[in-house]
Amino acid sequence: MQLLKNNIISGAENKAILLDVFYDSHTSNQPVAIFCHGYKGFKDWGAWNIMAKKFAMAGICFVKFNFSHNGGTIDQPIDFPDLEAFGNNNYSKELEDLEHVITWCHQNLKNNPNINVNNTVLMGHSRGGGIAAIKAKEDQRIKKLITLAGVSDFKSRFGSEDEISLWKANGVKFVENGRTKQKMPHYYQFYEDYLKNETRLNIKSALKNLKIPHLIIHGEADSTVQISEAENLSKWNKDSNFIRLKSADHVFNTHHPWESIELSESMKQVVDITTKFIF
Repeated sequence: MQLLKNNIISGAENKAILLDVFYDSHTSNQPVAIFCHGYKGFKDWGAWNIMAKKFAMAGICFVKFNFSHNGGTIDQPIDFPDLEAFGNNNYSKELEDLEHVITWCHQNLKNNPNINVNNTVLMGHSRGGGIAAIKAKEDQRIKKLITLAGVSDFKSRFGSEDEISLWKANGVKFVENGRTKQKMPHYYQFYEDYLKNETRLNIKSALKNLKIPHLIIHGEADSTVQISEAENLSKWNKDSNFIRLKSADHVFNTHHPWESIELSESMKQVVDITTKFIF
């Protein structure tokens, strides 16, 4: 297996994106699966590296990256040393980052005899699923879409009208990270950018107009993103394939740090189902 770790490319506002590529050096014509992490996530979270290796072993080139404003840095890509960047993140920046990643893959992997960039799949977890869904509808280079515990709506996550008014008045609101205990800022620009781009950022509209195969996987024990959101995704895209995983939580029964060399049983199911879907 070949691993190209921590490639540095330019993202939104010329801020750096760190990107990893996993592939099998003995297999030709490998599809490319680009993975988008979720809210308060990063490419090296939990079991994502083991998952990436499993995809490569199955004959799929697996690409994962940190969104440019996820709060990580080049020197410290794990966790959130750059809370100012985190506070200035928004959905439009993440879509721009994903555009840069897709283009980088098509430009830099196209001459690799093991990799077929013309068979590119987008895969997103949680909030990353929503970003992937919108981009999959926009970009003709994408041939399939996979959403894992994916969100179905962005607007409802901003809170009530009173909460938004208070946010506007203060200019910032803070969310505690349950694991690191950091007070993570969201500047009001996040909501302003959403309003400016509300039509584009409509996941329902994106899926209703999606013309490529779509796999939806959601755990029945997910308390972070309710399975009703997956039901919405399935309802909006009649041609989608919806898989419920019994007893699986939001991160498919993994956690950070993940010290085992094996995946959880739920994550093994995810890898098995998604690899078959890609082929």
